[in-house]
Amino acid sequence: MEEMRKTYHQELEAIREDMISLAAGVIDRIPRGTQAILDGDLEAAEYVIRSDDGFNERCLALEERCYQVVALQQPMAVDLRRLMAAVRIISEIERSADLVVNLCKAARRVYGSQLSPRLRGLISRMADQAVQEWRFVVDAYAEGDAPLANAIEDMDDMLDRTHSEFIEAIFETHHELHLDLAIAVQLALVARFYERIGDHAVNVAERVKYMATGYLEDTEAMRRTSGYDESAPVPDPST
Repeated sequence: MEEMRKTYHQELEAIREDMISLAAGVIDRIPRGTQAILDGDLEAAEYVIRSDDGFNERCLALEERCYQVVALQQPMAVDLRRLMAAVRIISEIERSADLVVNLCKAARRVYGSQLSPRLRGLISRMADQAVQEWRFVVDAYAEGDAPLANAIEDMDDMLDRTHSEFIEAIFETHHELHLDLAIAVQLALVARFYERIGDHAVNVAERVKYMATGYLEDTEAMRRTSGYDESAPVPDPST
């Protein structure tokens, strides 16, 4: 019995470590997608797009491991909350990775377009803010730190404001510098993808707080992402 419990706790720790590794994959992908947009780096875009199937398989395999532990070990209390939270966090991670894929698809659509310094700066800022949210929420998950998780929603407010500023900049650039309408639409989608990546970080933070306290709050970010299909193809207004 003691050996079985030891194996059980080892598996819980392995799941925690694999969750951190998956989330780190999102953190790594966001700058790659941003590089594809700002530098016209189609090689970086292709890398992210091609690696997505493998990333999704890793997410599915980890989710199945969580179910197996629940079925075979019948965890209680905190351990059960950790596993149920992990299942939901895996979904947030996978959907965030899908959003980065959409960033890369948008990068192919805007390839060759000259973006104003203001637009480029705001894209960089949105990317940096999204990465920062995910770094903090991964730390919160790793440590089971509810107070740190609480800070993520405030950080996301900054990303939302930058998103709004970027949309205004698109309109101004379209009017003053005659930005092509099809490019403007793609850039608006890019901004939404960054915003949704931040929303998913907020959702992960809520699951971290649930792990620590047993209380789950219904947030605006959860409502915004509940019916949104990140895997849908990026529209092409030119067709």
